[in-house]
Amino acid sequence: MPIRIPNDLPAHKTLESEGIAVMDSSRATRQDIRPLQVGLLNLMPNKERTETQFARLIGATPLQIELTLVRISDHKSKNTREDYLNSFYQRWEDVKEQKFDGFIITGAPIAHLPFEEVRYWPEMVEIMDWTQTNVHSTMFICWGVQAALHHFHGIARKKRKTKAVGVYRHQVLRSNSPYLRGFSDDLAIPVSRSNDIDANTLPQNSGLEVLIDSDEVGICMLNDPKHHALHMLNHLEYDNQSLGDEYARDVKAGLNPDAPISYYPDDNPENPPQNRWRSHGFLLFQNWINEFYQTTPFDINKIGQKPE
Repeated sequence: MPIRIPNDLPAHKTLESEGIAVMDSSRATRQDIRPLQVGLLNLMPNKERTETQFARLIGATPLQIELTLVRISDHKSKNTREDYLNSFYQRWEDVKEQKFDGFIITGAPIAHLPFEEVRYWPEMVEIMDWTQTNVHSTMFICWGVQAALHHFHGIARKKRKTKAVGVYRHQVLRSNSPYLRGFSDDLAIPVSRSNDIDANTLPQNSGLEVLIDSDEVGICMLNDPKHHALHMLNHLEYDNQSLGDEYARDVKAGLNPDAPISYYPDDNPENPPQNRWRSHGFLLFQNWINEFYQTTPFDINKIGQKPE
């Protein structure tokens, strides 16, 4: 089944050109099934690129999904035009009465700040608590993971000596997890972060389960059944050029960065990067969606209610 997104959203044409099935509103209303409701709280500066990356993966599922783009209520973006946000995004305060089958909270380029110094942290706390009553399954990404582990479990992140940027080898630790169905035992995943979560700091009774790990960059993905959440510290949603654009930006800014590890063929930035993680990105999101599809109430208003 296709993903349902606004007809004029720039991602619409991109996804169609890639063969991702996209549905307009009139066609969707003729189908006698309940579309899954998925929200994307997009905290990244380049909103258009990020929404396309996630819509690409969500749209590959055989289920009909309606994607709602969400923004922080009182935060003014420096990189995205206000008219664009007004056209395609809803403020969280305007959707907080709704229920969602799935909800994604992205990373944000604010890893250098203590959480309490993030200007929208109070609303972020409200949103994380809201996912416990209004969302059936939440996927946190990168900084979103660090924020959720800090808020729900009191886990402190550990600053790396140098930022990890590149495509690193990872190992699947729980091949029987439904979220990792079809995954290779060893896989390549893009990484771009300055903080780690130390496995030794995970509380014993937290219920947190490490699903994917790396000898080089540590924990990658955790399951948090208690908070019906999946935590992904790295970036299977990235497209071919994501790390390259970050590298070019830092070069232009005079930061003299090292080239992303194992990203460019022959480690030569003149060579176009090859995508070695795409299939696992699609697998992860299909598995996640399939998993909450199996258990979400048909009556969406019953999400968050205890079974009778």
